[in-house]
Amino acid sequence: MAFGIQDNSDDVMNEINMTPLVDVMLVLLIIFIITVPVMKHAVNIDLPRASNQAQSAKPETVRLSVDAQGGYFINETKIADEELAPRLQAAAAQNPQPDLHILGDKAVRYERVAQAMAAAQQAGLRKIGFITEPKN
Repeated sequence: MAFGIQDNSDDVMNEINMTPLVDVMLVLLIIFIITVPVMKHAVNIDLPRASNQAQSAKPETVRLSVDAQGGYFINETKIADEELAPRLQAAAAQNPQPDLHILGDKAVRYERVAQAMAAAQQAGLRKIGFITEPKN
């Protein structure tokens, strides 16, 4: 087949154009060459078998409230200042260790809340959070 001017335009083309087919095959070949090594880069490891059981005991929550006058309440029970550290140490000794939620009145002095935080830290409590009301 010549690339010149054909004098008879009514002739049917008898040859298949192979160039697009070859292009598609080369693209597929490149894709397979790239993806096959990625799929084979796995390390065969024989992992040990272990039983996985959910934690049955949920840690409780200790609510430490500080009212407007600076009084301490643990789980809505009023306690004296001297009782705060021993009660927090008893909570820290529990297994699993409970969460401590501190609720401070907005009118209380920051010093009272800071003392409660320091007592909780010295007692060994690791999970301490503050509870606030959402702003309307």
